[in-house]
Amino acid sequence: MDHERDQSLVLRATERSRKDYSFDDDHDPTEPVDVFFQESDEGTVLFVVLYTMACRYSRCTFCPLPATSTINYIGYRPLMDQIDRIFERPDVIERAPSVDKIILSNQGSVLDEHTFSSLALLYFVAKALRVMPDLDIMCMETRPEYVDDDELEFLARAMSEGHETTLEIGIGFEAFDDTLRNGILKKGLVLSADSPHGFENLVRRVAKHNFWLKCYFMLKPDASLTDEAAIADVHNVIDYLSDVSAQHGAHISLHLNPTFAGIGTPLSDAFEEGEFTPPTLRHVAQAALHGEHKGIPIFLGLNDEGLAVPGGSFIRPGEEATVAELERFNRTGDYEILHSLLVDA
Repeated sequence: MDHERDQSLVLRATERSRKDYSFDDDHDPTEPVDVFFQESDEGTVLFVVLYTMACRYSRCTFCPLPATSTINYIGYRPLMDQIDRIFERPDVIERAPSVDKIILSNQGSVLDEHTFSSLALLYFVAKALRVMPDLDIMCMETRPEYVDDDELEFLARAMSEGHETTLEIGIGFEAFDDTLRNGILKKGLVLSADSPHGFENLVRRVAKHNFWLKCYFMLKPDASLTDEAAIADVHNVIDYLSDVSAQHGAHISLHLNPTFAGIGTPLSDAFEEGEFTPPTLRHVAQAALHGEHKGIPIFLGLNDEGLAVPGGSFIRPGEEATVAELERFNRTGDYEILHSLLVDA
């Protein structure tokens, strides 16, 4: 692999997207970026973010996540060290027997062998399945173009051993409106099943193995959107995913992230100039409520990962009680919680 070429790809894409953050090249390559637990209606979730070379695509104008990565290639040995560190943590050791789901991320694509060693990926799978005997779901975050059939076949065989863990592929969908998704946000995701990397093509291939699909989506990802238009875009994608899920017999869920003004992105400039206001938690509830009776599980992302500029988060001071209620929705999937929040607001 040509790592210098990969570095050039990342740098050029970052510059063209008008993002001016720096990369975290001083991070210890044997330590993960983040490890934390969540509670959802799927049970206890362990979320792991490994430290690797930044996402090679890096064109998404809204995304500050590569700022937690490095411009340098991280080989399989330090990646394995990171994985060992995760499973040596006292909290992970204590809670491993009760973990129902694990999400593997590198703020990019863990199925891109140019930034995430295939050997290290297999090591992670083996380690997780060994120490988490009741693991039901393993989610791997990636862009669709890095999902190939040979890899799916191999992962299907690996996941069929032991506890019959289900593989879930997590992709960034971000916006339903095509002009917004690809024209403004530069996501580079087409929907057509005729495209080899199209969303509906991916749904078909994932459903073939009875794998699951998680779609990360953003509420109000651009300053040009009104609050009403942003909520409508979420409603539209819920309807679309519900139809596609039924058509292919695929299990599809939605991870809805309210947008914050991320450091080093055009949105941070728009925020500073008064042209962008992050969505409110009420908007989050209004957007998610459309999922009731649609057959699409929804999880609300309520963490800006410390990447918001000062004052640029979607959580305002004094909203702790509302956050707690939305987290309760995540744990239970009870839409009455959203109804109550909107009535009481």
